[in-house]
Amino acid sequence: MTQDTALFPSRPLLVIYAGGTLGMRESASGLVPGGDIEARLARALAALPPAHHAALPAYEVLSLGDPIDSSAATPREWQRLAGEIAARFREHAGIVVLHGTDTLAWTAASLAYQLQGLDRPVVLTGAMQPLEAPGSDAADNLALALAFAANPALQEVAIAFGGRLLRGVRARKWQTRRADAFASPSYPLLGERVDGDAVLYPGRGLAQQQRGAPRFELPDYAPLADGGVARIVLWPGIAARQLAAWLDDPRLKGALLEVWGGGNVPANRELIGVLARASGEGKLLAALSQCPHGGVEIGHYAAGQGLAAAGVLSADAMTPEAALAKLVHLLAQPLPDEERRRRFLTPLAGER
Repeated sequence: MTQDTALFPSRPLLVIYAGGTLGMRESASGLVPGGDIEARLARALAALPPAHHAALPAYEVLSLGDPIDSSAATPREWQRLAGEIAARFREHAGIVVLHGTDTLAWTAASLAYQLQGLDRPVVLTGAMQPLEAPGSDAADNLALALAFAANPALQEVAIAFGGRLLRGVRARKWQTRRADAFASPSYPLLGERVDGDAVLYPGRGLAQQQRGAPRFELPDYAPLADGGVARIVLWPGIAARQLAAWLDDPRLKGALLEVWGGGNVPANRELIGVLARASGEGKLLAALSQCPHGGVEIGHYAAGQGLAAAGVLSADAMTPEAALAKLVHLLAQPLPDEERRRRFLTPLAGER
């Protein structure tokens, strides 16, 4: 444990308000962004049962200008948040990020790659309803995030939501309305609320694997923010010309292909040729399964041999959010093609 790590439990948490439903207010035209977030958070937490409120750690609030509508977020917002955290994390025991739920898992995955080697918690949360809505889940989610962010044993990016703590780079939004909106289909929970306490499960976190100082990677995502990486879901009857419309675009630097089963694609020479041409041009291509559980094993079936021949990489059992964010992260860096490919196949933040 470094001297910095040993001291930080006495420091207040930092709550970064990035936007989302949690901070919205009702209006005649529907939900709109609301201001005065620090006072509103304090009022919501004060309404919790006295014992829960008394146990909350000290925190400070940073409200980003122009709150993010998470459905409109791009890699620029991922970069902006990582920059804010990197500039401030040593002043705080942990970080809580309040974010819209639509793309919260995408942001969490990207932060995990940008903030590799974290020596304290970064916990994202949000809400399905605004702070002041009757029966809102906002205060409970915030209190849970604060509790986990104050635990120095958590040393990675995570999501606290609906009573559970999930690895950020393994999480997906699974429900559109339910309070337990997020799931971790390929990795167990990092922790849960048990009898009112935020319990971190031993042996599941990254802390045991990390040594030394944080090794943040904060490249410029802007060149990739406007469609530099595509997510392409195959469908029965997809034609080579349709795939080429994506992959032949010179502005495209990489693509995530969502294929069938354990890694299958049509045995179509023209379609495989499009993939091979893109890969040969240095575009970083990866494949994962359309199935929510289980990984891709390229070449296991004859129907998947074309992917291997075309140089498409296996995303194993990564989530789409984690796989695409990783492509963006690697392509934003000045790396040789072979090093990018090697790093995609290597776990960087517990994503595979």
